[in-house]
Amino acid sequence: MAKTLIVYATRTGETEKIGNLIAEGIRFSGHEANVVKLTDINKEEDLNGYDAVVFGSPTYHGEMVKGMKTLLFLAEKAELEGKVGGAFGAFGWSGEAPDRIFETMKNIFKMNMVSIPLRLKSANLGGGLKMAQDYGREIAEKLT
Repeated sequence: MAKTLIVYATRTGETEKIGNLIAEGIRFSGHEANVVKLTDINKEEDLNGYDAVVFGSPTYHGEMVKGMKTLLFLAEKAELEGKVGGAFGAFGWSGEAPDRIFETMKNIFKMNMVSIPLRLKSANLGGGLKMAQDYGREIAEKLT
């Protein structure tokens, strides 16, 4: 059974909901998923011991939240190369944060990324629940 770490930043709770739904999709596939708040990651060692790492941040004013930027600098020192990765986030207007996280993980960390980042306005709108769970299943497929 592979282990996935899902780290999220949130202001309204929406990105946390999406992260938990992604974890459900991973668990449906028989793998383990640990969902943690961004503030619970304090050193690069906190990112070790996982087969996959997924980062999520909402988009505010066209950017990811400051704490996620800090985490990405910390993650650069972790040994993530070749591990499965994904990125997600909630947004109101534009939704750039998951794209920027995804590109950093793919091009800087050299991770084995899923096809695209997951961008949702809400887990409760327009099939968001299924889309988030399916994203988790896609992550799980790369783990097998």
